[in-house]
Amino acid sequence: MKILLIEDDQRLARLIARVLRDEHHQVDVVHDGDAGQEHALRGIYEVAIIDWMLPGRDGPSICRAVRAARLPTALLLLTARGQIEDKMVGFDSGADDYLVKPFAFEELLARVRALGRRFTLQPDDRDELRVGDLVLDLRHHTARRGARPLDLTPTEWNLLEYLMRNAGQALSRQQILDYVWSYEHDVQPQMVDVYIAYLRRKLNAPGERDPIVTVRGVGYRLEESRV
Repeated sequence: MKILLIEDDQRLARLIARVLRDEHHQVDVVHDGDAGQEHALRGIYEVAIIDWMLPGRDGPSICRAVRAARLPTALLLLTARGQIEDKMVGFDSGADDYLVKPFAFEELLARVRALGRRFTLQPDDRDELRVGDLVLDLRHHTARRGARPLDLTPTEWNLLEYLMRNAGQALSRQQILDYVWSYEHDVQPQMVDVYIAYLRRKLNAPGERDPIVTVRGVGYRLEESRV
């Protein structure tokens, strides 16, 4: 899953991000509320983990903004506030779950998994993505075309995942940049073309049709691929 973490405690943020990445999630980390809301409103995250107290906008205000934008992102609030009244404020702001600090990382992972099952950018997806003979196994983090396994780098995986989640749609280079390199501000649009070329070399064996279509003046579109 693609997860946004908004947490101003940088040590805790590093720990949470490492735990999530060990589970093969793609994690973007932001340390203040204003930048956090800007990222959240991009609409590219399945789950956002949001601290309540932040510099700038607080967690509940970010939740309200995401809900006002009608985005499908699942929202998990982190806070030291454990009173019923505080939880009511959090849920009323649009949060889907609420975790009180300090917490066990095992519980955080369990809640993220549960939210990922309930909320997804493509509701039919559960443990894998399928487009034609392309398969991404999200649980075991494996990829294949037909019976042939695909050895993908993390960036190639994220690129293919985004194309598969939006199969049949023309995606601009900027849209792809926002998803795959969302927290790297110095990446140029040409990098998309470079990684599309890398991905095509791994997807296409002799005799197989290229499932990635170049859309002139726009970007790329993934179509169903068959041997």
